[in-house]
Amino acid sequence: MAAEYDRTADLRALDATCSGVRGLVASGVTHLPRIFRVSDGVHQPQPPPPQVPSQELPSSSAPSVPVIDLSGSDHAAVVAAVRRAAAEWGFFQVTEHGVPEAAMAAATDAVRGFHEADGGEGSDKARLYSREPARAVKYHCNFDLYQSPVANWRDTLYLRMAPDPPDAGDLPDSCRNALFEYAEQVKNLGSTLFKLLSEALGLKPSYLTDIECNQGQIILCHYYPPCPQPELAIGTSRHSDSGFLTILLQDEIGGLQILHEDRWVDVTPTPGAFIVNIGDLLQERGA
Repeated sequence: MAAEYDRTADLRALDATCSGVRGLVASGVTHLPRIFRVSDGVHQPQPPPPQVPSQELPSSSAPSVPVIDLSGSDHAAVVAAVRRAAAEWGFFQVTEHGVPEAAMAAATDAVRGFHEADGGEGSDKARLYSREPARAVKYHCNFDLYQSPVANWRDTLYLRMAPDPPDAGDLPDSCRNALFEYAEQVKNLGSTLFKLLSEALGLKPSYLTDIECNQGQIILCHYYPPCPQPELAIGTSRHSDSGFLTILLQDEIGGLQILHEDRWVDVTPTPGAFIVNIGDLLQERGA
C-alpha cells in the first residue's frame, strides 16, 4: 500500500531552505517537485476562434493591449484613450511616461542580482525570508504557499514603500538605492495616472488623490527562474489585483497574459513601457 503524500511536509521543507525556487534551481533539480505541478487541463490550448471568410478578416486577427503615449499634445485625446482602454480592457501600456529608462534598468538589474545571489546563512535572503504580514520588507516563495492548491514557480521580494517607507537598512544592500529611486519615480507616474483616470471618469483631476487612492505603495519584485519542466508548472496563477492600480514593469522575456472577452491575450513586451492594470478597488470606486 502506497504511503499517503504529505504535501504540507514538502511545503515546510521548501520554506525551511529560505532560498525559494531559485534555491531549487541552484541545487540542480531536474524534475519539478510535486507541490509545483498544476492540475490537468491548465495548459490546454484555447479553442481556435471561429473561422471568418477571407474577405472579412480584420487587418490584425489577434487583439492587443492598447498603448498610450502620455506625452501627446492633445490632452483630451490622451484622456479619451485612457477612458476607452480602462473601460474595454482594464489594462493599457504607457510610453513617454517620464520615468527615466536608467531608473527602470537599474531597478530591474538590482532585483535580478538579489534573486540570483546565493542564499544560506548570513545572506540577505536568509535575513529577509519571512511570512510575517507586518514586515515591510521580506523575501519569500509564494505568499500563499500553504493556502494555494499549487505553488507558483516564483520567488518574490516584497517592499511596502508607502505611506511609511521602510528604514534604508531593511532593504538588501544590492537593491537599496535603485529601489528607493524607482519607488519615487513610479509614485510620480501613479499621480499622473490618477489624474488621467479622474478626468476619464468626468471628475476633477485631483479627485482620486483627494480620496487618498494614492496613499499606499507596494513593490513586488517577482523572479521566475528557469524551470526543468515548464509544461507542468505555472509562474503566476489566474488572479485579479486587489488594489487601486498596478503599474507593472515587464522585462524582455514576457509571459504575461490577460483575460479579454473570454480569451487569454499575450502582452508583448514594449521597450520602455509600463503596463497599467485597473485594480478591483478602483473599478468599485468608479462603478
